[in-house]
Amino acid sequence: MKRTISAMVGQGSVSHNSRKFNAKNTDPERSHLNITYCQENIKAVFREMFDEALKRYNDKQTRADRRIENYYEKIRSSKQEKPFHEIILQVGNKDDMCADSEDGQLAATVLDEYMRGFQERNPQLRVFSAHLHMDEATPHLHIDFVPFTTGSKRGLDTRVSLKQALAAQGFKGGTRGDTEWSQWVRSEKEQLAAVMERHGIEWEDKGTHDQHLSVLDYKKEQRAKEIAQLDKVKAKKQKEVAGQEQRLKELAPAVKNMERLAAEFSADPEEVLPEPGPLESARAYREKKAKPLWAKIVKVLRSVYRAYLDLKSKFERLQADYGREVSKNSSLSERIYEVCAERDSLKGKVRDYERVRRAIGPEQADRILEAAYQQEQAEKERKRAARQKTRVGVR
Repeated sequence: MKRTISAMVGQGSVSHNSRKFNAKNTDPERSHLNITYCQENIKAVFREMFDEALKRYNDKQTRADRRIENYYEKIRSSKQEKPFHEIILQVGNKDDMCADSEDGQLAATVLDEYMRGFQERNPQLRVFSAHLHMDEATPHLHIDFVPFTTGSKRGLDTRVSLKQALAAQGFKGGTRGDTEWSQWVRSEKEQLAAVMERHGIEWEDKGTHDQHLSVLDYKKEQRAKEIAQLDKVKAKKQKEVAGQEQRLKELAPAVKNMERLAAEFSADPEEVLPEPGPLESARAYREKKAKPLWAKIVKVLRSVYRAYLDLKSKFERLQADYGREVSKNSSLSERIYEVCAERDSLKGKVRDYERVRRAIGPEQADRILEAAYQQEQAEKERKRAARQKTRVGVR
């Protein structure tokens, strides 16, 4: 049995992970099968991890404006670091590891065993929330952690730093495509693959790094793929149009020249032969010299004229094809513009959502989402009851 491994960046929605509210893609009837490994308050974890280092830092400061009152809030509003990170791990997909199948149960067993050793393998990543979800299409793990480094010479001696935390675990990073994070993810995939092998599953390594996307992120990705595909089609059509334009340019002089020749020489010989000279009778001139010569010329020219008509027909068809390709190219350009606009709109919504989370805090944002979801569910239930009452009245 071969299965893929997906290691994905999560959004860090603690309320969703702990099922304080149920999203549309979950099955509440299977939520009791979920496993919660830990669920701690992120602010309490920050106090536990950094309060002593914060005190040491503040005690050294001689200026009040350099003191840090709340380290969590400082990191939350930082552009360089995040309070925590989330990785989502999955074995297979909904087609070969469906959560409510035997293979899905095997995937859950593998993920559970993998999770049991995660914290020991990653001492610089303080796990505060971890959940195995069995109520979605495919079993998967959400692991939320605070990356930290110790002995720092800058800022707090113990502080948040993903780069330094992973470096302390041996992941030094390199090129832009080979960062500490990508090296660490690869290592964790290999750890998961080792557990899979113990359960008779071979890792089907496709060399890809999947992204576990929110609904908006998924739509953005799909739009980007659609734009890329449309760009390929557009480039192909533009190449075809360019080829047809070149053929038109090459044919145009020949067509014009043939039109001139056809008009000049396609008439009957009697209409174009010159009058005989003074020393030769007209009859002798026409019958013995001019008429046979013109007969041969006109025969050739009429053959050329037929070729011209055929070429002209092809030329007109080519012009029509060119017009259609230009029209298609214009339609593709309009579609690409529409898709780009939709993608930009989705990007804006994601940025707005992230701004709101930073402004009011992730916990408050999750509470608002939960309240909105509950209100939405109540409204659906009210409408369902109203429809049922109407059907009973009709009967």
